[in-house]
Amino acid sequence: MHTVVLATQKGGSGKSTLAIGLALAAKKAGQNVRLIDTDPQGTLSNWQSRRGIAEPMVETIYNVGRIETRLEALARGGVTLVVIDTASGVSATTAAAIRCADLCLIPARPSITDIEACAATLKAVRGWQKPFAFVLNQTPIRGRRIDNAALALGDGAAREMSDVLAQPFIAMRNDHQDALACGLAVSEYAPTGKSAEEIGQLWRWVEARLGATASKPAAFPDASFPLVPVAAQSGETASAPRAGWGDGLAPWDAGL
Repeated sequence: MHTVVLATQKGGSGKSTLAIGLALAAKKAGQNVRLIDTDPQGTLSNWQSRRGIAEPMVETIYNVGRIETRLEALARGGVTLVVIDTASGVSATTAAAIRCADLCLIPARPSITDIEACAATLKAVRGWQKPFAFVLNQTPIRGRRIDNAALALGDGAAREMSDVLAQPFIAMRNDHQDALACGLAVSEYAPTGKSAEEIGQLWRWVEARLGATASKPAAFPDASFPLVPVAAQSGETASAPRAGWGDGLAPWDAGL
């Protein structure tokens, strides 16, 4: 069983929408999927209420100690993919979810504030030495802003890290919000639309990434990352990761 966690410091980045979209795309591809909502705001739970009993089902877990044991039970029950939606920030529950992740996806809109907010989440992910990737979300259909954001997240020393920036970028379209309001995923609401196509491609990227990381002995490449120029050293714990970009050792635009 694989566990994908969507986490980021900043609210409004589209974690829940991506979690739903990926879960339904994976289900369509033959995965046995379960969604877990750890956000007290309850976006996934409210979506399930509008949806009814249709798969994939959503479970709510707010207790830190329940996450690992529940994942073990789901694996024994034949679930092949769990997608966990987390609250904004880096809480104890989010940290527990990251610790159990096979891949952590960090959504970011193409704005300076979203890119800045990635640092705290990235620090936590690196503390647990977990594979990660950024998802540029809610992007304009086209424009220089997308290029600038992509460069900030994946340029320079991270050129070797071809899997650090998920593909494709997910454009801002009304289909996503209209689907949520109906208790659907975008692939159900507008199955032939561009949004559904992008989410399907994103799932295939994630699926390939999960397969690749399963065969790698290291959690992620050793190349330094633009946003956190000081990489975590072996033996460090998640409670005390090395200081990095988010601790004032470099300006926010060091990677731009």
